[in-house]
Order: sequence, then structure tokens, then C-alpha cells
Amino acid sequence: MPIPSWPPLAHRQRLPELMDQPGLDPELHAEALVGLRRINAVSFSAASLFAPIRALARSLPPDAAPLRLLDVACGGGDNALDLAALAQRQGVALAVEGCDISPQAVALSEARARERGLEASFFVADVLADSLPDRFDIIVSSLFLHHLDTADAETLLARLAVSSRRLLLISDLLRTPLGYGLAWAGTQLLSRSRIVHIDGLLSVRGAFQMDEVATMADRAGLQGVDLRRCWPERYLLCWSPPPAVPTPAGSCA
Repeated sequence: MPIPSWPPLAHRQRLPELMDQPGLDPELHAEALVGLRRINAVSFSAASLFAPIRALARSLPPDAAPLRLLDVACGGGDNALDLAALAQRQGVALAVEGCDISPQAVALSEARARERGLEASFFVADVLADSLPDRFDIIVSSLFLHHLDTADAETLLARLAVSSRRLLLISDLLRTPLGYGLAWAGTQLLSRSRIVHIDGLLSVRGAFQMDEVATMADRAGLQGVDLRRCWPERYLLCWSPPPAVPTPAGSCA
């Protein structure tokens, strides 16, 4: 397949992706999720997410309760299960859950957890409409923000920040020429799915740039974010809620 001509990437172009279309054939959906699993593995996306999780765990007392993590828009559960496996190998007490709007994705995630012998649970949720449980210390979301328009992306960031007790991690693509080239090469080499081939390039065109992510985080009320570039031409946003200010004795909360 010839290398496509590079589109202009100065401005975001959010075009409909095939994976987002209602009524997608279940077999094609499953094939696409398998391709994304290979891409996530090569991208080491779970490893970049796990580093701040491990740092948080090590900052807590040895007898602290396990950290509870939710992977939002988890797709086929790749990152959730990889995080559970990393935590198991490195002795980090981590209870992992995932949610997705697609019942098929949730069912696949559950099946993959059983296949790998990992403790993780999954549930169906529309994170833009449904209330999220407040039981999670850590909320992560990978490769989801670029599916949203800017207003919805800001709304999601604000909602996830409210629901995250200790740490919020957002990972996604960067809209750059290098990112576009890596998306083309990676999808061609790692998947036979036509959906992945098409959506991979559309995803980069719909992704944000670093300054746009910083602006959205600020508008969503996330002060003091740590925003860094990581392989392969992605960003990782790390944010922790400010510590609660103790109420002086004798005052009203």
C-alpha cells in the first residue's frame, strides 16, 4: 500500500471513525480490537501509565489498602489487564476495573482477563452521561480523548478529576507529522483490519497538540498538571487533586 500524502495538521480535523459507528459488525469490531492490542503492546502504553501509579503506591504506608483503578473507555481491556499484570509482578497492591460504552468490548475484556488469569472486572458505562462510582483512587484513560470534540473533552477531564481521589492519567496521540507517519506504519505492520488502517490515520488528524491539551486541562480546572511527551508520539497527562486543607479547631467546615 502506498504511503498516503500527509494532510495539513495545523488544525484539528475530527472525522467519524469506523469504530465509533453504531451497528458495526461484531466480527470486524473484534478483529479491530485484536489489532489495537498489538499496537498497544508495541507502544508500551501500559508501562508509561504504570510508572506514576507505582510511584504513588510506594509513597503510601506498607499497610495501606490496595489502590483502586478505573480504566475509562477501556476498549478490549488491554491497558487495564497489562496494568494488573505489571502490578502483580512488581508487588503493587492494585485493584483494577474498566468500563466502556460497548457491551462487546466489555465482554471481550472479561474473556481476556479469564484467559490471562488476572483479577479485573469490567462494566458498561457512557462516561459522558453516566455517573461514575466514587470508589477509585486512580482513573486512567488512553486513546479516548481524540474521539471527542473539544467541549466534551473538557467536560470529561473535569468529570474524571472529580471522580479521581489521588491520580488522573490521560494518554493519547499527538497530532504531528511524525505521529501520522508512525500511525500509518504501525497500523499496516501490526493489523490486517481495514478499520484499524483507516481509523489510525483519522485518529491522528483528530488528536490534540500539546498546547491544546494544556489549555483544555486548564479550562477543566486541572491546575498543576504534569504534561509530557512519550513514545510513540503520544502525550501523558498526570494530575493529582490538591491535598485537603485541615479545618482549624473550632471553625465550621
